[in-house]
Amino acid sequence: MQCPLEMKPRWERRKDARPQELLAAALDLFVERGFASTRLEDVAKRAGVSKGTLYLYFTNKEELFKAVVRDTIVPALGAAEDMIASFEGSSADLLRAVMMAWWENAGATKSSGMIKLVMAESNNFPDIAIFYREEVILRGSGMISGLLERAVEKGEFRPLDVFLTTQILIAPMLMLMLWKHSVGPCEMSELDPVAFIDSFLTMTLDGLLPRAP
Repeated sequence: MQCPLEMKPRWERRKDARPQELLAAALDLFVERGFASTRLEDVAKRAGVSKGTLYLYFTNKEELFKAVVRDTIVPALGAAEDMIASFEGSSADLLRAVMMAWWENAGATKSSGMIKLVMAESNNFPDIAIFYREEVILRGSGMISGLLERAVEKGEFRPLDVFLTTQILIAPMLMLMLWKHSVGPCEMSELDPVAFIDSFLTMTLDGLLPRAP
């Protein structure tokens, strides 16, 4: 008796689901173990596929790392850029909305652990640090700088050093992400990140907004 053509093994997965499964497994392991200690065979095992299947999609660990960043962090940047382009309120409200959305879409997620990986292993793996700088840091910094420049031009923010102010705005967000993925003396389990960002922005905007005559 011949089996019907439509019958398939119960364990067979959709082929197009495998890249996402691999990216999810890679993100877990990169955040848990770092770049050096993450092995491709462990990523494949956690995703429930063979190592050979992994190589159908990613040629090496560096390419897998890049794919994880582009799948998890870069879309949050794109969403923030879209928000800036379409926002119709004040620059102060826009800055607050962008910072809060960034935390919700990236900082509060597991992908925020990637910055700790990059900072810790950049000396041993400069190529991934350069990639992260070009695709995430420079793009994010440019986005904030553009927002500040536009706000100054519109007279909604006082004249300021755009480069320095951009770094001042980014630094606390980086620290929140590092704290989120740290233990021991750096643990900040009782800190509410949203309340922290709100307080930080309240103080920052007090310095950015024009003084009443």
